Amino acid sequence: VCLTCCSRESMVRINQICHKNGIKFFTGDVFGYHGYMFADLGDHEFVEEKPKVAKGSSGVEDGPEAKRARLDPAQTTMVKK
Repeated sequence: VCLTCCSRESMVRINQICHKNGIKFFTGDVFGYHGYMFADLGDHEFVEEKPKVAKGSSGVEDGPEAKRARLDPAQTTMVKK
């Protein structure tokens, strides 16, 4: 449900109905240079892109620097939340 140009009371009442029934709700309005937007998505899943952690080589290096995980900015993985 998407609402614009409604009173606050109407938005709250309709949002409560949508939230109770698992329906996504969006509302917003613009007043000259200023505006607002509100979204109630309830429980939802999304995917976030994270950099992959490169594995350290098991070779000559064995100090604290070698044991730290290294981030490889060229590779990413998708994490579902």
